Amino acid sequence: MCTELNRDLASMGKPMPLDFELIKGMKFVDPHIHMVSRTTDDYQALFDAGVLLLIEPAFWVGQPRTGIDTFKDYYSSLIGWERFRASQFGIRHFCTIGLNSREANNEALAEQVMELLPHFIYKEGVLGIGEIGFDDQTPAEDKYYRAQLELAKEAGLPVQVHTPHRDKTRGTTRSMDIAIEHGLDPQTVIIDHNSEETVKEVLDRGFYAGFTIYPFTKMGNERMVDIVKEYGSERIMVNSAADWGISDPLAVPKTAALMLQYGVSREDVEKVTYQNALDAFQVSKHLDLSTLDKTLFADPNEKFEGNTILRGGQQPRLNKDSIIIS
Repeated sequence: MCTELNRDLASMGKPMPLDFELIKGMKFVDPHIHMVSRTTDDYQALFDAGVLLLIEPAFWVGQPRTGIDTFKDYYSSLIGWERFRASQFGIRHFCTIGLNSREANNEALAEQVMELLPHFIYKEGVLGIGEIGFDDQTPAEDKYYRAQLELAKEAGLPVQVHTPHRDKTRGTTRSMDIAIEHGLDPQTVIIDHNSEETVKEVLDRGFYAGFTIYPFTKMGNERMVDIVKEYGSERIMVNSAADWGISDPLAVPKTAALMLQYGVSREDVEKVTYQNALDAFQVSKHLDLSTLDKTLFADPNEKFEGNTILRGGQQPRLNKDSIIIS
């Protein structure tokens, strides 16, 4: 677990339906979501809720990879098929590429991944190096975290840091210490999966602070409201980290709605659920931000390497008002 503060289910609040009226007309970015684990229904729901852009970090996929080609294919999917799939639902997809902390402990394979990374980090759609950092805080994790910080510095890319689930405070401090030791500007480093115990130090040291709204194990959105009320909206961003586990891809718009309901200003809500992510990941270097106001329309005839998600003339929408599947 990330923190002892969320072990008591009774303290986590009651589930609330998403009120689209509260966030009507608002735009959102989810700066940490693993869409390779999600369905097309999730893309449709994200678009309907106002999520216009998302960032997918490379991560551990549950089962340890056994060869370098599995990493190559996975990274290729992040900059290829997944980017195409998102566009079919009106969403702009970006990613960060890196060797995750868990698999850094397989040193023989990690060495091969380090040789592979430079072939991917300069590709279109790649915003940074990530998610990297610590899991068990082993010497191998330290070694490859440092190596990837050097790679980010050489490439001039932001870094997305995974902070450990266990011994989080020490791991978070250590992650920042090493980033500074390697000469990175704190404002190019996003420290993710923060908690009440880590947020003050992260902000005081000038880093971006990411917060993951993830059921039971990370941060609840009622607690997130309290954090924004206490610390303001500068360099804070909200994400879902939705993956193959029990998670909610609509965590960002739901948290925005809850913040508005609890009296957080619309300006602060927009910063922590939209603008700060664009700034932290330097999206303006890759995309004209004014185009985010223009809906991305899917072309039913478009294919990716001969494949399409719209088979038999389907349109990229599903009419869920009918019980009849035609």
